Amino acid sequence: MAIAAIVVVLIALVRTFPIWHDISNRGFDLLSTYQQPIPEAPGVILVAIDEPSFSEIGLQWPWPREIHARLIASLRNSGARAIGFDIVFAEESDAANDAALIAAAGPDIVFAADETLSETAHGDTLIRTEPLPALLDAGAASGVISIALDSDGVARRIPRYPDAFARQLLRVAGQETNDAADGELGDRIQFFGPEGSYPRVSYYQALDPDRFLPPEFFRNAVVIVGYNLQASPEVGDTGIDTFESPYTLQTRRLMPGPEIHATIYDNILNGMAIAEEPRWLGWLTLFIGAVAGLAASLPQTLRYKVALAAGTIGIAILAAWLALRFGRVWVSPTDPAMAVALTVTAIGAFDFAVEQRRRREVQGAFSQYLSPAMVDRLVDNPDLLKLGGERKPLTILFADIRGFTSISEAMKDDPESLVLLINDILTPLTETILEHGGTIDKYIGDCIMAFWNAPLDDPDHARNAIAAARAMIDKMPTIREEVADRMPLLQGKRAQIAIGIGLNTGDCVVGNMGSKARFDYSVLGDPVNTASRLEAQCKALGVPVVIGESTVAAASSASDVSEIGEVQLKGRAWPVRVFTLAAMHEENAERVSLDV
Repeated sequence: MAIAAIVVVLIALVRTFPIWHDISNRGFDLLSTYQQPIPEAPGVILVAIDEPSFSEIGLQWPWPREIHARLIASLRNSGARAIGFDIVFAEESDAANDAALIAAAGPDIVFAADETLSETAHGDTLIRTEPLPALLDAGAASGVISIALDSDGVARRIPRYPDAFARQLLRVAGQETNDAADGELGDRIQFFGPEGSYPRVSYYQALDPDRFLPPEFFRNAVVIVGYNLQASPEVGDTGIDTFESPYTLQTRRLMPGPEIHATIYDNILNGMAIAEEPRWLGWLTLFIGAVAGLAASLPQTLRYKVALAAGTIGIAILAAWLALRFGRVWVSPTDPAMAVALTVTAIGAFDFAVEQRRRREVQGAFSQYLSPAMVDRLVDNPDLLKLGGERKPLTILFADIRGFTSISEAMKDDPESLVLLINDILTPLTETILEHGGTIDKYIGDCIMAFWNAPLDDPDHARNAIAAARAMIDKMPTIREEVADRMPLLQGKRAQIAIGIGLNTGDCVVGNMGSKARFDYSVLGDPVNTASRLEAQCKALGVPVVIGESTVAAASSASDVSEIGEVQLKGRAWPVRVFTLAAMHEENAERVSLDV
């Protein structure tokens, strides 16, 4: 929950940056253009000042205004209800041509005005450019054609000018809108298709509709006249009047300004504009996304986490589209989707760090006791490890270096060499125990204590312990040879190394034992004491290995061992049967008694 809260705060900070709004707007572009609603009929016909018209008319821009007067007359004669010019006639031209356009102007005409923000070092100035006063005096209206662009340069917003071009055209056409008041109209434009979706004819065709167009083509129509130039430079300083729309992401084509005004016209006419989400709803979706991210993080399996996160993000996107399509409200899925993704990722990273720490703890705790293969098994599946102590049958091994007291006395003036010597003896013996699946409990001076069947279950623990004891005895000749030149002289002869091993099996308690500050993974129980006392019997019985009856029974094999007889152990009321390894070499038994 702390991670989810941090994600909410982080997104709340990041959402103030323009790039966040750009990402959200791109989501709007994709969702608002998928199965978008379309009016029953387009409300506007476009008359395009395009390349074919330049070719047919044969004049460079600006054309004489007498040609525009002829266009107005032609459209009126064809039954057009209202005509809007997406062209700013702000400056005087030839007097005769101006007079012709003024004479053609009337209350069914909307001429373009423009507002431009001039930014200088001394301040910002809003400059409004109006059409010629004489055109307005003739009864025509003016409408601001400025198009609002988002920070990424895409036209998505309905201009808020009271006398915006599309609004003035609606008023002139006498159209009733579905919006009772301006405040009820949404902020975003619902586009109805890519560039070219509105009916469009070339300027030269509209000059002579009887020749080029079907009968009644302009009957009762609202017409917008404007540029539709994708590449031609004939319009000079005014540019080519094209803009990015939500469809540009898909089509890679720009939309002419007149078509954007036509789209705004239909948005207002049909009440199809899209409102922004309330601020409180944005916060609510963000919190829901964080909670959903928490829920998606609950499964332990990575693929389930990813599937839940992806499904939750999919639901957020679907909900945003439904609100957009049927509620006419833009509820951005960016915040909840990013909250889900970041929460799941952050919690996953935290879980990974915790898991790595646990792996290191397990490796550090058990690398001293277990073989690397067994440590890897524990790390991969920590459930195999039950800490705190559990009762289970174990086979215990004690291995003691015989005569080491005399060797230590002889090397008392060279303790460093004594340490190296004992390490070189115990290391190969320890490796042998680990190779046979044993766990090292502790080193008691020159004695090794080990056990089998913990922390990992080992059904053959008794057999593996007996095999380890045999391997340790078989390795002794090599150990003697490697340390022979470092052994001290005892009674004029080089001391010899031999070991005695005791094995016993029984129910013990095994686990982490000690204090909270320091503990060891160890084993407790009467079978441990018995194993130690059996090892002490090696000298008296003249064998290198003494095996308890319980171990032989657990091993289920009499072929590997031979019975010695019964011995009376200290603290026992009754004698116990003991065994040793079968077919032991005589030299092993002799070496056991050399330095006892």
